[in-house]
Amino acid sequence: MAAIAGKNILVTGGAGFIGSHLCDGLLAEGAAKVVCVDNFFLGKMENLEDALSHDNFVLYRDDARNFGVLLAIMEKEEIEVVYNMATIALNYSFFNPFDAYMVNVEIANTLLELLKVGAYRTLVHTSSSEAYGTALYSPMDENHPTDPTTPYAAGKAAADLMVHSFYKVLGLDISIVRPFNNYGPRQNAQGSLAAIIPATARRMKEGGKPMVEGDGEQTRDFIYVADTVRGLILAYEKEESRGKIINLGSGKDISINTLLQGICDYMGYTGDWERRPARTSDVRNLCADSKRAKELLGFEPQTGFEEGIKKTLDWYMKRI
Repeated sequence: MAAIAGKNILVTGGAGFIGSHLCDGLLAEGAAKVVCVDNFFLGKMENLEDALSHDNFVLYRDDARNFGVLLAIMEKEEIEVVYNMATIALNYSFFNPFDAYMVNVEIANTLLELLKVGAYRTLVHTSSSEAYGTALYSPMDENHPTDPTTPYAAGKAAADLMVHSFYKVLGLDISIVRPFNNYGPRQNAQGSLAAIIPATARRMKEGGKPMVEGDGEQTRDFIYVADTVRGLILAYEKEESRGKIINLGSGKDISINTLLQGICDYMGYTGDWERRPARTSDVRNLCADSKRAKELLGFEPQTGFEEGIKKTLDWYMKRI
């Protein structure tokens, strides 16, 4: 078993939603040094408030696609482990589909080349359940076919294939983690790239109505961000994960209507909802089979949805 404690770790996209929570988790687990590389496309300095209070946290405002930049950082900071969290939000597919696809592939390519030349030792690559597309059977295990429906998802699926092939051909020290639908504090709450939970909370606090696209019966497997962080850390520490794709999810699917009703109940809202046409290429159903995570990592989610949504909304209500 490997140990996070004492390691020098680089987190791409470390100022983002999941990435910043991961930085906090790595520091709490005793990492010798946590280095964040983020271009702040969606990342925020406020997400790093806790991490920046640690002497062994280092921040670089730069682009993880750049081989020379990452090589220089890895050499200077003596990086041993990389967590690849950097991406662009799924909704960006509808504004700039090419970049939504390419960012995932280009970052994976850079990190694999650096791993190949020995710039660091271990890559934990973060994928997305969106790579699967709509469920053909449920729950969805890691053998479920991939059928991405957006450029973002296609980029995730392509990067996974690239990463997995490097493991097969070169025997590099690699794990691939495929989280399902994360939620929790720090998720983007503003603009066209906002996530549904904070965007709905903000809209309602400002006097607007909850908004649903399509019939609202689309389902998602929501996993609280702290559980995902624990799974990511275990994916490094449990060496049985090497060369594997591992789902992280709750194993329960929740409809968007149920999610929105929960937010309405929390807000004390009893009015009507705004209905809009279904979003193009929207995945219909997602639900994780996480048996492999339990068997290989000893991972099970610890935060139920009712507890997690309350924690999340409590946090947002103080800040929006």
